[in-house]
Amino acid sequence: MTTPNNPAATIKHETPTPSASSDALYGSDVIAGTLRALDIEYIALNPGASYRGLHDSLVNYLGNKKPQMVLCLHDENAASIAQGYWKASNKLMAVGLHSNVGLMHASMPIFNAWCDRAPMLILGATGPWDAAKRRPWIDWIHTCSDQAALVRNFTKWDNQPGSTAAAVEAMIRGAQLSMTPPRAPVYVNLDVTIQEEKLEAPLPMPDMARYAPPPMVRPSESELEAAAKLLSNAKNPVMLCGRGSRRLDHWNARVALAEKLDMRVITQIKLAASFPTDHRLHAAPPANRLVPAAKKTLAEADVIIALDWLDLAGALKQTFGSKPVTAKIINISSDSQLHRGWSMDYQALPPADVWMNCEPDAAVPLLTAAVTARPRKIEGPAYALAGAPGEPLALKGLAHAFNAAVGKQDISITHLPLGWSGAYTHFRHPLDYLGFDGGGGVGAGPGLTIGAALALKGSGRIPIGLMGDGNFLMGNTAVWTAVHYQIPCLMIICNNRSFFNDERHQGHVAEYRGRPPENAWIGQKINDPDIDIAAMARAQGAEGIGPVTTMADMQPAIERGIAIVKAGGVCVIDARVLPGYDGE
Repeated sequence: MTTPNNPAATIKHETPTPSASSDALYGSDVIAGTLRALDIEYIALNPGASYRGLHDSLVNYLGNKKPQMVLCLHDENAASIAQGYWKASNKLMAVGLHSNVGLMHASMPIFNAWCDRAPMLILGATGPWDAAKRRPWIDWIHTCSDQAALVRNFTKWDNQPGSTAAAVEAMIRGAQLSMTPPRAPVYVNLDVTIQEEKLEAPLPMPDMARYAPPPMVRPSESELEAAAKLLSNAKNPVMLCGRGSRRLDHWNARVALAEKLDMRVITQIKLAASFPTDHRLHAAPPANRLVPAAKKTLAEADVIIALDWLDLAGALKQTFGSKPVTAKIINISSDSQLHRGWSMDYQALPPADVWMNCEPDAAVPLLTAAVTARPRKIEGPAYALAGAPGEPLALKGLAHAFNAAVGKQDISITHLPLGWSGAYTHFRHPLDYLGFDGGGGVGAGPGLTIGAALALKGSGRIPIGLMGDGNFLMGNTAVWTAVHYQIPCLMIICNNRSFFNDERHQGHVAEYRGRPPENAWIGQKINDPDIDIAAMARAQGAEGIGPVTTMADMQPAIERGIAIVKAGGVCVIDARVLPGYDGE
């Protein structure tokens, strides 16, 4: 992660002409000052008249510094960038969305962030709630009753304050709630009248240290004792290593617990790296669904400890089917505190013999101190990398070229395509891999990559996002933001010229119904004409490489892309891969 005084960590700054000295103070000046007091470095936005007051304050009152505006060409990209920034930094970022229309645009990536348990402070805006103050037509269509209802089912909290003082409190409360586990986006809707109101006197800014999120909740002594007894007496314990922070000390603590108990570990590719995949105790490649080796490991367990595992009940069902789960279950997760009725992202209800309603990173060091060590018997590694050269170019070959091109350089994989096998590459550090988008919302890949690259700028790590062509095409205008603000990153587009996951679905349906699966491509293929993805990148000021169509050209293309990023540039590679997922 970057350090505040590292010049390499700064992005291009659009410096405003200094404002003339004045005692005049407006509501939006106080709102902007609250963002600064909350230590928010950036606000990603697509501009709109509903928050023209706040926009002016960010530029002419704060000088476009802390927070600095990050202009986006689409509201979706703004929210995805904030999500990616959190995933790489564990720091809160703000998002500005224009009235109801900007919120509707951004609703999909907000849902992604909700499912990903990623915090963000979303500042919306509305035309004057007082109808007598509305401009004809435009203020009427951009004002709606209960605007937050558009996203209330997948935000943690929302508010529409009625005064400048209330707006300050709402923003502080929102930041606090968003960053309190289980984390999620919050939405504060600012009436344009409040923003543009001239204040008679300054408002005192609260001491933000007194409104910080609470420290991590510790499990009770009885819970620790019960869990430690189960683990110490287990003959074959298994750890399901799910959500965890990017902090290296938390990473090392998970490793220490597994090593002390000589305990097999399973991770999943939907989530960010939480345990070294080349460790002797890592049992199987991370995957969307448990691979056979992971199922076997889980089936043989007598105690299973789940560290905020995404879909614990689903993992047990994949392993045991309808049979009773005989293993004792230790579930460490506060996620149930966020579960509500609209979205079923909470998954099926898992059993638990010990349930610690807290973050795993709070419990793991305490458990390590409490358990009895087991002798070392398990040796590894459990599996070899699956990437291999071959013609024609497919994901497996791309993975082989990727590993060869990267070598021992520090990278951060900010996104992976659906067909990517967890056995293609290893994750050895909490920043090596940042996970999926959360909610399956196609189009987030570019924004997630750029948000992570913003957080990683100056760290020495090379941000690389691998994504499908459909994903890139929906969010590709985020490339302009990366180029404009000089945020180096590499995007490798695994371009199979199809919405291939859905093509597979159509083939399955046709086969089940006794109809021609050969027709599955209709309404799915992205060809005739082929889209020049590299040209789309070049049109926005980035370097575009490709189309790359052969294995012989793949590694040199990635090496060139890495060199461009290390020199401070943005690069997009169009890799024309064969349709198909690993093993097919």
